[in-house]
Amino acid sequence: MHTLHWKIGVEIELLAPVGRSRYDLAVAIAEQSGGNVQRFFHPQSEPSQVEGAPVFENLTLGFEVINNNGELVAHCVDDLTLQKDLQRHCAPCEGWYRIVSDDSRLLRLIMRQANANNSCSQVLEPIAQLFGSTLAINPDGMTRLSDDRGFSIAIATPLPGERERPCELVTPPMTNTHLQRLTTLLSAAKDLDFYAPIEGATHIHFDGARLCSAPVLSNLVKLLWIQGAPLRKLVGANPNCTRTGNWPEALHELVQNPKFKTLPWEDAKACLSELELSKFCDFNLKNLIDDASDKHTFEVRIFPVWLDAKIIIKAAGLFEAILQWSIQTDPDEPLPTDLSALLTRLPLSPNLRNYWVACAAD
Repeated sequence: MHTLHWKIGVEIELLAPVGRSRYDLAVAIAEQSGGNVQRFFHPQSEPSQVEGAPVFENLTLGFEVINNNGELVAHCVDDLTLQKDLQRHCAPCEGWYRIVSDDSRLLRLIMRQANANNSCSQVLEPIAQLFGSTLAINPDGMTRLSDDRGFSIAIATPLPGERERPCELVTPPMTNTHLQRLTTLLSAAKDLDFYAPIEGATHIHFDGARLCSAPVLSNLVKLLWIQGAPLRKLVGANPNCTRTGNWPEALHELVQNPKFKTLPWEDAKACLSELELSKFCDFNLKNLIDDASDKHTFEVRIFPVWLDAKIIIKAAGLFEAILQWSIQTDPDEPLPTDLSALLTRLPLSPNLRNYWVACAAD
């Protein structure tokens, strides 16, 4: 089996069977490690249908698994892109709620001041005290928080039907024993009959430290600009995913400029920041260039949901080789023009090369 030599984190989008939730998976993983489960708020955003508020910011209930040594094992969190498998007309599951606002700054304040273990009707009380206001609790369970002048701040509301079932299984950064750790986590999911959602994907984050170089990034972008579509086909990308897509043409034009590859990293990063790249694309560079990011990574978002850890490691090995090629190759060297040429030139082990060549031939 291929051994990775890169620090990675993995996110696998799953769905709990009817009657179970992401909390159940967190408990099962905690039992494996002799640890415990802690509840926390997980921030997300989604498009809004309300005029004047293009995006709703959300805090949803997530579950953190800590082992008996106090180390993070995994997060089990919601993913709002997972929709088609769910019956929204079902009644909300008791005790499950989310907090919604049109201002991400207010939600960050709520994350620091509110207790995720509190109920929907109580969770915003500390924030109401900060603003000198009182909560308005509706008969339907919705709790509205406004400031002392009546301007809306946030709403805590029961989750729509079955929204407790989506589960993005998120590992901490892993530097070794990647296969063993993924196998253990996925075995808990399979034992509980978790499965791949219609819109599901697997995302792999590669530590960005070795990629902070204008010539390296130029190589990487130019290669994936040509080979992105063949690689999507090679790995079996899920066509139902909703937050993928190509980079803007402006990025390709930037990295092809001969002056770009001569820039110091801070100057190159400033040029990249002006493009206002989105993380919702096939290959996410935003975390590399965003100083506020808590994930200094290059994220590959084209993989389907796999519940087999060995395939995830093989996919990670393929892109580890692409990153190594980007580091080792002179930016003026001609690019591989087709997938077979790419697989031949990448620094892959013989077994891993044979695996991906066979996949390409299918």
